[in-house]
Amino acid sequence: MNYNNIHNVYFIGIGGIGMSALARYFKANNKQVMGYDKTKTEITDGLENLGVKVHFNDSIDNIPTRFLDIESTLVVYTPAIPKAHQELNYFIDNGYKVLKRSVVLGEITKHTFCLAVAGTHGKTTTTSILGHLLNECGVEVTAFLGGISENYNSNLILNGTKVTVVEADEFDRSFLTLSPDLACITSMDADHLDIYGEAEALKDSFVDFSKKLKPNGKLFVKNGLPLKGITYGIEDNSDYSVKNIKIIDGTYVFDVKTPSTTLDNFKFNLPGRHNLSNALIALAMAVEYGCPPKQLAKALASYKGVKRRFSYSIKTENLVLIDDYAHHPQEINAVHQAVREMYPNQKVMAVFQPHLFSRTRDFADEFAEALSQFDEVLLLDIYPARELPIEGVTSNWLLGKMKHDHKKLVEKPEIISEIKKSNAQVILMIGAGDIGEEVKHVKEALSVAS
Repeated sequence: MNYNNIHNVYFIGIGGIGMSALARYFKANNKQVMGYDKTKTEITDGLENLGVKVHFNDSIDNIPTRFLDIESTLVVYTPAIPKAHQELNYFIDNGYKVLKRSVVLGEITKHTFCLAVAGTHGKTTTTSILGHLLNECGVEVTAFLGGISENYNSNLILNGTKVTVVEADEFDRSFLTLSPDLACITSMDADHLDIYGEAEALKDSFVDFSKKLKPNGKLFVKNGLPLKGITYGIEDNSDYSVKNIKIIDGTYVFDVKTPSTTLDNFKFNLPGRHNLSNALIALAMAVEYGCPPKQLAKALASYKGVKRRFSYSIKTENLVLIDDYAHHPQEINAVHQAVREMYPNQKVMAVFQPHLFSRTRDFADEFAEALSQFDEVLLLDIYPARELPIEGVTSNWLLGKMKHDHKKLVEKPEIISEIKKSNAQVILMIGAGDIGEEVKHVKEALSVAS
């Protein structure tokens, strides 16, 4: 597609994290941008502040005439949009250029040097570290992030168009639209079984993704995954490995062994071995791209994280409130490891909102086991996202599977009073639904109380 002929870009589902990054990209490239979303959020507010009009009522009447010009308008949609959506069907039925987000991203990256981050966990953090490293090393880079970077307060890093950094999303196989020069796979745990059916089909799609590399491209894989590539791992015999780990004042200090040398004295401020692994693969890809190690060390030390990825809302001696997007048992395990490493002698309460009925059903036993590691657990109802309820799959059913004396099913309005009843010093609020919206209320209430 020739984007020079496109003057208007209309987004259906513009408030999504990946969609809004594309909207920002096109706006920065002087296109007229607007769109629809179901609900008003901080993301849509941010877009409106940039001059991107957003409406929340599905109707063709809300679309200005210039965006109905079939020759100069591109329509971008997300697969999360229902099939009966009036605006989407109008554009499809009338022969407009209508493309999925992943296809548009694939087109943008095709003519750049592309670094792609794939895997069922760690994509957003790894992508944002990698984008930050390249940007700080002066690379002309555009990075499309699946979360809001704390360093840039945005899901887009825009510093030129020679290089792109993207999340390669396995959901509905959308990463198969990419053609990366350097790619990594962080993990291949079963997920999205509502789409894939079997875990084996998910693994096959990662194999297909590994074949999408451009000629002479390089693939990096977490040590232990059943794919050939440049390996990375923590304190092991990988091609790239973290060595000599120390924790000094809550910061990781470590060395990196590369295939040819050892790079000394890196500092990284995010807790958890999973985050250390994300930092390592971002460093490895940046090294292979050609960034100087000294600049990389300085850049990594200045990395602040992604909102809702082990984000501190309160951090005092007596009370810690952490907000995290974890929505898969392995991610909950990773958060648990991080919190125990940072706060080994503290009582920890987890407030968890399951995400999707299908995911809760597919991993109920693993969720129960992961949650039972915390000292206290408050469980919210399942956040449905794109799904209709599944009979018998409820938070109460999940609660029954947990071997735990201090567990409770709660409604959102009860969260604050339940937390106040507890003497836990560390409170974790975890999940990929709208639990993030509750964090600010909890923060306010606990700040006032203390």
